Parts: sequence; C-alpha cells; structure tokens
Amino acid sequence: MPPNGSSCLAGALRSLRISHTPTARPSIIPNASVVSRKIQSSQNVRLFSATASVAGNWLEPNLNRKDKMMKGRCRVATGGSTKGTTVMWGDYGLRMTDHHRRISSQQLKVAEDTIKQRLRGQKYRLYKRVCCNIGVFVSGNEIRMGKGKGSFDHWAARVAVNQIIIELRGMVHEQVVRDAFRLAGNKLPGQWEFVKKGEPPIVGITKLDGITLEDLKRPRRKIAAESLEPSPPQTLGSESQRTPLDLP
Repeated sequence: MPPNGSSCLAGALRSLRISHTPTARPSIIPNASVVSRKIQSSQNVRLFSATASVAGNWLEPNLNRKDKMMKGRCRVATGGSTKGTTVMWGDYGLRMTDHHRRISSQQLKVAEDTIKQRLRGQKYRLYKRVCCNIGVFVSGNEIRMGKGKGSFDHWAARVAVNQIIIELRGMVHEQVVRDAFRLAGNKLPGQWEFVKKGEPPIVGITKLDGITLEDLKRPRRKIAAESLEPSPPQTLGSESQRTPLDLP
C-alpha cells in the first residue's frame, strides 16, 4: 500500500470522536445522595401540628403514669380572655355553659362514640379542642391520711366554663348535628349548648353580643348629668306627723 494511502487512513481514524450522548432511556431512580439531601432538608421544616405524632392521642397521652400530678384548678379568664369560646375549625360546636370541671377520658370517649353512632354514613370531620393530659390518682377506701397520693386511676381534662370541646364540619344538616350534640351532651356531666360559627365570644359568663370588651373593663358606666333627678329634701313636719308605735 502506498504511504499516502496509510496516512489518509490514519487521518480518518483520528477524526472519529466517540459521542457521550446516552442512547438508552435515562434512569428515573434518583441518586442516593440526592435522596438523603432531601430528607435532611425536610427535617428542618415545621409541620402543621405543633404536637409530635408520638405524643399519644387526645384521650391518652404518651406520659409516664408513675409521675404524680397535682389536682390543680381549671382556667378562669379573669383578664378578659375569650380563648376557646368560639368555633374555629368547624361549622358547629358543643360548649359547656354551667361551671368548669374535670372531665374524664371515658366520658369524652362515650360522647365521641355517641356522635359517630348518630352520624353513621355521613361525610363529616370531628375536631377535638381538649386533651386529657391530667392524671387522676385515687387511694383505696378506708385508708388513713399520710399514706401517699395513691395509684393512677384514669386520665382527665380540665374544661373551663363556656369552653368548646368538640367541633364538626361536613355535609350534614344542621338539625342532624343538633340532635347528635344533644345526645352527646346527655352523656357528659354538666349543661351544654349548641353553637355555630360566627357567634360572639364569651368573657367569663358574659356574652359579647352588643357589648365590647372595653365596656366590661370600665369600673362604672358614665351617666349623663341631664338624666339625673335631684331627690326632694326631707322636712321636719313629716317627721312630727309620725305616730309612735308604743301609743295605743
């Protein structure tokens, strides 16, 4: 073969380039480093609920039953707070009206089952506004004083006056929800009322319907001077005309 022919063949081979474009279908499986980076970044994002998922449910928290708890007292809104007296997430609610008390988890469970039994087959969602995070410790009968606090008996929740414990939202008629909440209120201690979303809040036992919180904070109401009428002066003649009781 002549030398010029070999040089031409070598130049043709040298001009060939291997293409790096993938001819096969790209893989849809992400890289392990990318997955780990996504998982690490999602841990810093705050979830919707501030309560951890391992904290139990609303009837039994994930707390140690051996830790003694004080009996305590229910919250009293002395500073004008209206927290927990209005419907927030649902359309209807069940509110206590008579007096603050401590409600056990068994009673709340029976009320929840009563509502579910009445609304069977309906599309709705329940929202619980209280949590049984108070442990109740009971001693046996005929035990003298000074023998300890006692053993764990059940979980309970402190419910303040005019506080909503259950809310409901869904494709359910109002009269049906009223009947379900009426049956649930009969299972719970105390007196309960049916409330709807948009109703005015309550401060203590006073409903803010037509009255503002500033009016309640005033020590005295201002009375116009024109509306006051002076009292008539007492005369001595009227006292002399009185007949003594000891005379016949």
